[in-house]
Amino acid sequence: MSNHGGCFLSEYGYRWEIESGYRSIKRFMAATTSKDFRLRFFYFAFACLLYSIWRAIDLLVQVELTGEYEHAPVVMADNTLTLLKKETGIG
Repeated sequence: MSNHGGCFLSEYGYRWEIESGYRSIKRFMAATTSKDFRLRFFYFAFACLLYSIWRAIDLLVQVELTGEYEHAPVVMADNTLTLLKKETGIG
């Protein structure tokens, strides 16, 4: 009988990263009091897109500077939001 418990425990450690990412996505969401599911879903999907842009920028910067990628960001989300607002007027 093999022991797969260690495998599950090591995978469970990634849960923190996922939950942390979800909290970070909220930083990119527009505030709304609308009960319209379509609008709320759009805001969430757009926030996911902005979050992905931030993580991609961070990955590219890290690889350019150090040649490798660490999960801890060097480009802060606020910097990315400020840049996006400045360049696009969104926000």
